[in-house]
Amino acid sequence: MLRLETETGWWLVTHPDHARLAGAFAERWGNDRFLSPEPRDRVLKGIARHDDGWLARDAAPQITRQGKPSAFSVELVGKYSAFEEIDLANYLAVRDRAVRLIATEDAYAALLISMHTFSLLTEHADRSTIAPSDLPLLDRFLLQQKTFQDSLMNEIRCDASLAPEQKTGELIRDHFRLLQATDNLSLLTCVSFSRPAHLLHPLPLRGGGYSPVEVLPAGQRDFVLRPYPFAERTLTFSFSARHVIGKVFSSPFELQRAYSVAPVVMLAVTVRAS
Repeated sequence: MLRLETETGWWLVTHPDHARLAGAFAERWGNDRFLSPEPRDRVLKGIARHDDGWLARDAAPQITRQGKPSAFSVELVGKYSAFEEIDLANYLAVRDRAVRLIATEDAYAALLISMHTFSLLTEHADRSTIAPSDLPLLDRFLLQQKTFQDSLMNEIRCDASLAPEQKTGELIRDHFRLLQATDNLSLLTCVSFSRPAHLLHPLPLRGGGYSPVEVLPAGQRDFVLRPYPFAERTLTFSFSARHVIGKVFSSPFELQRAYSVAPVVMLAVTVRAS
C-alpha cells in the first residue's frame, strides 16, 4: 500500500495501481530530447507490472504498531526505512514473487523488475532499521536475485525476437533507470509530495548522453518537470485509490473492513513543462 493522510483518514493506493501509473508515465515518455524505450512492449510490461506480487497482500491491508495503515508514506521518500514495521521474510517473499510472476512471461521485463528490487534493497534501504538477526536473510535474498538476473540475461541473449542492440547491458540499464524514474514519479504522486525532488537517475537523450529530471511541485498532484520528458506540454493521468475513514485502527481487521467498503475513486495527477 501507499498512503496519504487526510483530515478524516487516509487515501490508500495499492502497489499494483501505483505501478500501473508508472507504466502510464513510461508509455508517454519520450520527445525530441528524451529517448522512448525500445523494445517498447517489453519495457512497458516490466514497468507497469513491477508490483504485481503485492496484489494479495494489498487486498488485506495491515497496520503498524501505532495502528496506522502499513504503507509507503511521504516520510519514506528518498530513503526506505520502514523495515521495523514489517516482517522481513514476508516482505522479501512478495518482492521475489513480483519478479518470478513476470519471469514466466517475459525475461526482459522480469530482469528490469529484479534490478529495481536489488537497487531498492541496497542503494535505498536503511539497513539500520533491519533487525541484525534478519540481515543474513536479506543478504541471501540479494545474492539469489543476482543469480536469477544472470539466468534471465542468458534467456535474453538467446531471444531471437530481440535485436542485438536491445540485449546490451547498457540499454538494459537505461530501461532499469526509466523504471526507477517513473516509479519514483508515481510514488511522489501517490503521497502528494510537496517538496522539490528528482527522478533518481539521469535519463538517456536522443543525441547521446543523459540528463537528470527535476520534479517541482506546482500544487496537489501537479508537477513541473525540468527538463520535460513528454511530447505534450501538459498531461493528466488518473489512478485508483480508496479513502478510509479513521486515523488509527485497533486491528488489521478493522482497517480491512473500512477498506472493503470504501469506494474506488479515480484521482488525477498533472505533469507539465516549465
